[in-house]
Amino acid sequence: MQLDTRAQTLLKALVERYIADGQPVGSRALSKISGLDLSPATIRNIMADLEELGYVASPHTSAGRVPTPRGYRIFVDTLLTVQQLDEQAMGAPLRLQSPQPQKMITNAAQMLSSLSQFAGVVLSPRRESVFQQIEFLRLGEKRILLVIVAPNGDVQNRLLLTDVDYSPAQLVQSANYINQNYGGLAFDEVHARLQNEVRQLRDDMGRLMQVAVEAGSEAMKDDSDDMVISGERNLLSVSDLSSNMTSLRQMFDMFEQKTGLMQLLDVSAKASGVQIYIGGESSLVPMDDMSVVTAPYTANGKIVGTLGVIGPTRMAYERVIPIVDITAKLLSNALSHS
Repeated sequence: MQLDTRAQTLLKALVERYIADGQPVGSRALSKISGLDLSPATIRNIMADLEELGYVASPHTSAGRVPTPRGYRIFVDTLLTVQQLDEQAMGAPLRLQSPQPQKMITNAAQMLSSLSQFAGVVLSPRRESVFQQIEFLRLGEKRILLVIVAPNGDVQNRLLLTDVDYSPAQLVQSANYINQNYGGLAFDEVHARLQNEVRQLRDDMGRLMQVAVEAGSEAMKDDSDDMVISGERNLLSVSDLSSNMTSLRQMFDMFEQKTGLMQLLDVSAKASGVQIYIGGESSLVPMDDMSVVTAPYTANGKIVGTLGVIGPTRMAYERVIPIVDITAKLLSNALSHS
């Protein structure tokens, strides 16, 4: 239902006041802060209509009203006046600078946290399973270190425990065979091709290559550092989120498990610009009193990840939205010129 101008003005005033002080807002306060020349009776009638429509609710202990998830949604979609933040005023460009892409991502999460005073999160670009070359280093009897070099120079190491004690010469020969025949391909593709070609190799060497390819595929798909979270403890000082132990456990389970959060960030990567997920209306947000503001970021024009701020539903959206938006643009620029 389309709200008329008076209802929109009152709802906007109520949400802004509630975000500011966290207390239910009564009709008398609304008559003072809304700027509308309306009688208390008229304001009460409009608020009753808003409550019936599901935009506001009345807590049991107060005659005032608070916004519902639906009320927050119409506020952020149509009533919000976003602050204009300046990149230099944020001090942002200097905070992101680093020769290492992963360090830039960590810096971005820390910047989001410090500027918003909530938790900052960045979903890192997923590693491609393509490798440039591999090396085998003999660590001891039946113990080999697999060194994987990606096209971008990233290095991954994996320990292989083998059934056979390979000589250094055998390890060099196997690495040379893989690099010469498969360098620049994805491990999954190499695995499929090896199945057909391994019969032509000595059994022991073929087994080593298969083990190496499987370990390499797992290494490149490892999600352990795919998400960087900074400032979780900031949320402990937010009474809306830390007021009961159940909420606290739920919140920190989300940070520890990461699966649901990664799903949410994956979804928002498919959208353009800033997205706002409000607890209570989205199944992707596990807590009713939590909101997540996200934006995708790019490298050389291609979306490679998502970043955002996790905070209470009662957050200053007009300030958090531009923080997320500018950080996404700065990280995109930094990654594209690294």
